[in-house]
Amino acid sequence: MQCHIKWNSLPLSAWQNRFNEVKQSNLLQAYHYAQAVRPIKGQTARWGLILINGQEAGLVQMLEAKTAFGLFHGVILDRGPLWFDGFGGAAHVKIFFEKLNQTYPQRWGRKRRILPELQQSTAFDGIIAQCGFEKKEEAGTYQTLWWNLRMSDELARDALKKNWLGSLKKAEKADLKIEWGRRGEYFDWIKEHYTLDKLERGYSGISPKFLANLASFSTQDNPMIIGKATLNGRAIAGVLFFTHGQSATYQVGWSSEDGRKTCAHHLLLWRARDILKAKGIKDLDLGGINDEAKGLSQFKKGTGAQVIILAGHYF
Repeated sequence: MQCHIKWNSLPLSAWQNRFNEVKQSNLLQAYHYAQAVRPIKGQTARWGLILINGQEAGLVQMLEAKTAFGLFHGVILDRGPLWFDGFGGAAHVKIFFEKLNQTYPQRWGRKRRILPELQQSTAFDGIIAQCGFEKKEEAGTYQTLWWNLRMSDELARDALKKNWLGSLKKAEKADLKIEWGRRGEYFDWIKEHYTLDKLERGYSGISPKFLANLASFSTQDNPMIIGKATLNGRAIAGVLFFTHGQSATYQVGWSSEDGRKTCAHHLLLWRARDILKAKGIKDLDLGGINDEAKGLSQFKKGTGAQVIILAGHYF
């Protein structure tokens, strides 16, 4: 079995067409994410078409940073590669990471950070280690949740946890109005509330500057979608999603005290299912969860979405 990675060989339209074929694609591997990173972190991107035995098998987006004429070199793979149907088995994973290690071998002055889009397993740990990458145990694991939007609302509602369903029913009985922005409407509004909330409560999350950059690179084909909940004409909660191919990412959520009392966030997330599905979105990445934000983690788990634990960080 042979693996070849063709770097920067596809025009954007051809790359995007292939990206759109991937099931459960993530935002970090999306083209507009790399565009947004460059002016913030000074990282450039390489886009690789993965060929196995001559067949197109998947895609990978790498971020790089170089200083001192390349003597110091940072290489980042976040949540990749992404595989096409029929690929992504253990043999494919092994040959890909062997090729990646040959492309970016460990050396003095080079720092590699690899977070494979692979579910945690002892088998994958062994495979990646055999390919020349060492696991960074102190970095811990990365966990996220995938919410299947292909299910009917009836089945999805049955899958909700009891407390989550109770909160949703409470919100449905409240006199809430839900509005949706599909072309950037409400972005300045939610960014302002998110920025203030982040400062006041001190939680980690995307920086407002990077959020604005990502928003600026959203396109008609991969738009951001923003939901606003109002009560008696006052905005009390909001959500922001970035779409990418067949998938979307739940990026920002904000609730006022009245929003929390009425469980407006539950209704926004539930109603978003129909809005996203109308855009052809089949899976929603609810975003990372950890023990430091137990309330948010429990909120996401309450949807009944599938918890995914990735293989971990390597260097």
